[in-house]
Amino acid sequence: MKNNLEGFAGKIIKSIGSIWSLIIHTVVFLFFIVLILLGYNADKVMLILTTIVSLEAIYLSLFIQMTVNKHSEHIADIAEDVEDIQEDIEEISEDVEDIQEDIEELSEEDNDTKPLDLINKKRLND
Repeated sequence: MKNNLEGFAGKIIKSIGSIWSLIIHTVVFLFFIVLILLGYNADKVMLILTTIVSLEAIYLSLFIQMTVNKHSEHIADIAEDVEDIQEDIEEISEDVEDIQEDIEELSEEDNDTKPLDLINKKRLND
């Protein structure tokens, strides 16, 4: 049930910022202006319009807060992912350092054995 309501609210939030929302609001406001021009009681028309606008403002603020909360959760998830990535990078860095040390050791061993190899080759050639 909660997911259905959140999904419905998400659809409303997406539609509020659309061109259709702008068109609908313009038509509604023009409708109330036309009512006044047609001679309906301006006080009652304005009372109804301001009530609708006030309720809409309350709902819009709620939708904005829902969006902020959703984005905050998303940012928190991203922050956790970044922390995990940083830990992985540190581990990889340590592994690279270990590999570099191993290469240096192998290089030193190789340099230590080369003179002996050269001496042994020279003896074999003689």
